[in-house]
Amino acid sequence: MARVEGPQELDVRINDAGLRVDSFLAGRLPELSRSFVQHLIDDGEVRVDGAVCRRSQRLRPGELVEFTIPQTQAADIVAQDLPVDIVYEDDDVAVINKPQGLVVHPNTNDLDGTLVNALLFHLENLSGINGIERPGIVHRIDKDTSGLLVVAKHDQAHNHLGEQFRAHSIERTYVALCWGCPRPTRGTVEGLIGRHPKDRRKQSGRVSQGRHAVTHYDVLEEFGRAASLVRCTLETGRTHQIRVHLSELHHPLIGDKVYGGLKEHWLPADPKLRALLTPIRGQMLHAASLGFIHPRTETFVQFRAGLHEPFGTVLRALREEFGLDPQTPGPWSDPA
Repeated sequence: MARVEGPQELDVRINDAGLRVDSFLAGRLPELSRSFVQHLIDDGEVRVDGAVCRRSQRLRPGELVEFTIPQTQAADIVAQDLPVDIVYEDDDVAVINKPQGLVVHPNTNDLDGTLVNALLFHLENLSGINGIERPGIVHRIDKDTSGLLVVAKHDQAHNHLGEQFRAHSIERTYVALCWGCPRPTRGTVEGLIGRHPKDRRKQSGRVSQGRHAVTHYDVLEEFGRAASLVRCTLETGRTHQIRVHLSELHHPLIGDKVYGGLKEHWLPADPKLRALLTPIRGQMLHAASLGFIHPRTETFVQFRAGLHEPFGTVLRALREEFGLDPQTPGPWSDPA
């Protein structure tokens, strides 16, 4: 369904009684995502009986909800011929294997040179739901996290994928290199994640208010006391979720200077390996597999992506140092 732009209004019916404003609009306007509706409300573009409202305001029968859908603006972000690894592409979606160090979309610190700049050059169409700065972007991964993310090429695909993310039905598997080895070697970290009370750059699991977050982990390989390769499967996708959860298990990601903290007894004896591990900047975290229901075919599709550098080099060096096969397959490998 195409998005209708400009001023509009909807009557609140008897069966709408008690609905939140954002739920009401998202239900009556399936072509819009709930996050888009919430942005409209926050920007003062939605009124109930003439008065500006809040997202959580409950509606009563007979009320009139007025709102304005802004006109789609042409993106003023420059398309740039940057290398981008497109794992899969069709008329609805594209799956990208992002390298470490690449920002997903422009922000105040990164006005160009982002994945979005590259996508505008390489792809003909991108959804517009997330605005001109984030065309096609359904979800993000951190600048220094590598691996898979899915991009929507039109609004209907974006909404379809967005609903899957909200329902936590997207399958996402990450691999991480962390200091030490978590005990037990398999488990679940669950709790709230919210803004750190003292450092606004960080998230924290030690908060009284936040969003529910669940990470399942299991240790795939151990490298003495120094490090381990850990698989993390997400039920939720909160900001910095894996980085926070492993850090609060006291096994932060190698290279993560925000949530890290290096203990001397983790370091291997080999001076060459020490020299390889200690200067790493950027967490050793890779989105290795991604699965979702395709928005057109309604069938489940899954993709895998091999490790980027320096993750691959560090992992091979650890395996060789500890007598393991450097070519051992992982979650990024296709099943035999």
